[in-house]
Amino acid sequence: MSKPTYKEMLDAGVHFGHMKRKWNPKMAQYIFAEKKGIHIIDINKTLTELEKSAKAMKELAKANKKIIFVATKKQARDVVKKAAESVNMPFVTHRWLGGMLTNFTTIRKSIKKMEKIDSMLKDKTLTSITKKERLTLSREKEKLYRVLGGIDKLNRLPSAMFIVDIAQEHLAVDEAHKLNIRTFAMVDTNVNPNHVDFPIPANDDSTKSIEIITNYLVDAIKEGLAETANGNGEKSED
Repeated sequence: MSKPTYKEMLDAGVHFGHMKRKWNPKMAQYIFAEKKGIHIIDINKTLTELEKSAKAMKELAKANKKIIFVATKKQARDVVKKAAESVNMPFVTHRWLGGMLTNFTTIRKSIKKMEKIDSMLKDKTLTSITKKERLTLSREKEKLYRVLGGIDKLNRLPSAMFIVDIAQEHLAVDEAHKLNIRTFAMVDTNVNPNHVDFPIPANDDSTKSIEIITNYLVDAIKEGLAETANGNGEKSED
């Protein structure tokens, strides 16, 4: 697992923050300069915080803990979904439903409903439903799958959460706080980094920036999982 270089971070635009007028003063410690009214993030500090997050995520993966990935903004969805799937971690990339974790038992019922519909549609011997009913069920399943498909294998609450854009995903962050779930997040210059346990100062609007940060963290998770597979990890929680 090789850490991204300073140049790679620059090329990905990790250092571009928001306009100065949109800044959150709590981000001052991570801001290097201001250029043409835009705050520039200190990449050295990004690399330091990224390394801290990667080490913590590796330990979580090594102990077989689940980390839920949350990113519903357009430029982050595909990157985060692919990253989470590569390490068999749950994800939410369409819409965060209020109570997704704090009302987990109800969400599990919706997942079971989705699975039941899927089973009915796959059952070729089921002749009691009409074509119209089948079409209605297919649409309902698609609707449920968009929102819940990334957490269908989640049987208990995750131990941690990785978020892209804590302003947009404030509902998810709030639920994590209520449940004492550890939070890791990309924080841009317009948010309060104190709202998460492991803030990674970075541009959260650029797909390339999101990709370079997320992929490095996923590499750390892969290392932790590999160590578990080799018999160095703790007993699985699932």
